Amino acid sequence: MTAILEVKEIVTRYGQSQVLHGISLVVGQGEVVSLLGRNGVGKTTTFRSIMGLTPPRSGSILLKGTELVGLKPYEIAKLGVGYVPDDRRIFADLTAEENLEMARRLAKNRVGPWTIEKVYQLFPVLEGLRDSKGTCLSGGEQKMLAIGRALMKNPDLLLLDEPIEGLAPLVVKNLVEVIREIQKSEVTILLADQNLKFCRKVAGRGYILEKGLIQCQGEIENICQDEELVKKYLAV
Repeated sequence: MTAILEVKEIVTRYGQSQVLHGISLVVGQGEVVSLLGRNGVGKTTTFRSIMGLTPPRSGSILLKGTELVGLKPYEIAKLGVGYVPDDRRIFADLTAEENLEMARRLAKNRVGPWTIEKVYQLFPVLEGLRDSKGTCLSGGEQKMLAIGRALMKNPDLLLLDEPIEGLAPLVVKNLVEVIREIQKSEVTILLADQNLKFCRKVAGRGYILEKGLIQCQGEIENICQDEELVKKYLAV
């Protein structure tokens, strides 16, 4: 396995509160890997650390061998990391297509398969909403737009934070197919979610996070079959 992302012993704090206590994980080229855990265990902080939004106090984060710690978020994005936060963060006063176009312009130096037309193929509903402002979109439509906007940057690595949170079952089912299609385009995916059933459908491997520490890792099927493990770290 050729690693695209290597997180090594990162420690991250918010002020005096330490959230990550030296976590390490590896994501291989072309994989879909899930970061599992209940709310509040450090999943979002891990993503924010990778993106430089909450820089780790110590440790190393390598993207294809390049150190990310110490870089600004926009520099990390330019290196090929796309980030879809759990609250989506679309531009509410811009139309759906303007959101996509802005991402395209900012990433004009990156070469890849993703265009506005291809995003519309992935999310046909967005094409019908191309002239609708972000404030007029439903939660599921905003999630689609946020993913499409991240893809417009033609990333090597896509971070999806709580991608199915608050979504209707039909939208979740569609998102499973979307993630599979994205993987086919050779985009590596690291997603954070507490829904093991969903992760089982899209991810090959998983890491379980609890109290800012990796407690377990392995094939997602093996995790699913370990009832004691699931009860201890994932049951609500």
